[in-house]
Amino acid sequence: MLFGAAAAAPASAQDLLSPKPLAGWVDELRFGVQAYDVDYAALPFRVGEWDLSRIENVSFDVLFTTPDLDAFRWIGSPRPELGATINFGGHESLTHLGLTWQLPIFDTPIYLEGTLGAAAHTGYNQGAPAGTKNFGCSVNFYERYGIGTKLGDNATATLSYEHTSNNDWCDANDGLSNFGLRVGWKF
Repeated sequence: MLFGAAAAAPASAQDLLSPKPLAGWVDELRFGVQAYDVDYAALPFRVGEWDLSRIENVSFDVLFTTPDLDAFRWIGSPRPELGATINFGGHESLTHLGLTWQLPIFDTPIYLEGTLGAAAHTGYNQGAPAGTKNFGCSVNFYERYGIGTKLGDNATATLSYEHTSNNDWCDANDGLSNFGLRVGWKF
């Protein structure tokens, strides 16, 4: 009996590492590191003014397989996404939910990417102490822009700029933009 369990252990471990259990539901898993609060703007136009000195964030993203629905085909077949940006420097962390579109650049491994959705944060809505953000709303808009490349059949690398703010729908609207690299594994 003990011998049978020991013999099955490598096969069980192999099954856990196999992408097959996630295939069909999950399209890609990503992990990244980011510079915290490089800018306040929604669009990455002021690159020369970014502060890249605070590499404080780690991000995790699950990109799901595009649903086989006419509504998703009509809007360009985005992938639903659930993710988190965790700050280890004592600042705000985010959880986000959105739709991610990917546009290949001709017949190359390079692609452009955009995500639109919503993010909840661990910061303040109002009355934030100095050095922290007044987000105004508990849930804000979430946008992410990126340029990436396929590193083979299963791996990707994406430089991304993520932003959250509320578009002045609440009294305060401190924007938060992070910049970094996400590495992905496709199933």
